[in-house]
Amino acid sequence: QVRLAESGGGSVQAGGSLRLSCAASRSISNIITVDWYRQAPGKQREAVATITLDKRTSYTDSVKGRFTVFRNNAGNTFYLQMNSLKPEDTAVYYCSVQLPSMRYWGQGTQVTVSS
Repeated sequence: QVRLAESGGGSVQAGGSLRLSCAASRSISNIITVDWYRQAPGKQREAVATITLDKRTSYTDSVKGRFTVFRNNAGNTFYLQMNSLKPEDTAVYYCSVQLPSMRYWGQGTQVTVSS
């Protein structure tokens, strides 16, 4: 069992930055991917960024060049650095960990970007 807890959300003006953190309840050695998702009101949840076990990263087009996903070496804390935020980035952000047998989700953290 793995519990994930996001933090770092909040309200910011357009152009600002936030760093989201996702703390796992234990060190995880068999991660396949760590994914950040977001869900805006009235919209489907969408994948935003992914980092693999060997630290390869990928991003949805709308955040490329602005968001960076990374993790600590202990394998228990994951981050999403968000720069040059736009109002359309407003959403609840979730971290998710894919293990060989299961996917775990955090509870989400609200990010609100005002123009």
